[in-house]
Amino acid sequence: MKTVELRNFSVEELIEKKKDFKSEIFNLKIQMATGKIENPSRLKILRRDVARVKTIIKEKKAENTLEQD
Repeated sequence: MKTVELRNFSVEELIEKKKDFKSEIFNLKIQMATGKIENPSRLKILRRDVARVKTIIKEKKAENTLEQD
């Protein structure tokens, strides 16, 4: 998912997206263990998406903290 798209979400929506990505990673790891994975590069993409979401959440929380001061 593109960073521009992720920045339009609220923090709560981003947390939900992160949970979705992590559950998909889990399912793909299970498929990999059983040898039935169709697209192994999807794991790499999902891990990067999780990192992007975490970064944007951190930025938004820092931005909210600065606005409150």
